[in-house]
Amino acid sequence: MPRGKYTNHKGRNRKFTSPEELEEQRKQEELKKKWRKEHGDESSSEEESDGNKSGSGSSDESDSDDDTPAKAKGVSGLIEVENPNRVVKKNKKLSNLDNLGEGEKPQLSRREREEIERQRAAAAYQKAHAEGKTEQARADLARLAIIRQQREEAAKRREAEKKAKDETPKKR
Repeated sequence: MPRGKYTNHKGRNRKFTSPEELEEQRKQEELKKKWRKEHGDESSSEEESDGNKSGSGSSDESDSDDDTPAKAKGVSGLIEVENPNRVVKKNKKLSNLDNLGEGEKPQLSRREREEIERQRAAAAYQKAHAEGKTEQARADLARLAIIRQQREEAAKRREAEKKAKDETPKKR
């Protein structure tokens, strides 16, 4: 006996099943199947798996298996699950797939919607500002008018001073 909790199998002798034992097991399995068929105890899932292994199943049986939905394992077929988070995979037809894309717009996230709304609002403000309809635009236009008026007055003063300079040397 090795010490410790775990044993190592690397150095041990190997045991192979003899062909006679394998043949005996196969015969016993056949006898069990025969007895079950006679008494009608064999379940459909065992018949399907045995039929697929031996290859004795006809093509009609395999076609009918494809049409029927997969059999539920264990008690899951008996219990109705009402999990709202459970997603059942639905197959879509290729002809319907093209029409689905046209009819529905992709759902945008809240951030994307807010960003688009912000861009629209900014564009609308720029347009109103260019037309002079906003408060800031009115203030800018008033400021520009005052500056123009001051520049015109300054230009007139310069003209007057220039004329005064031109006239003063002539008098001398």
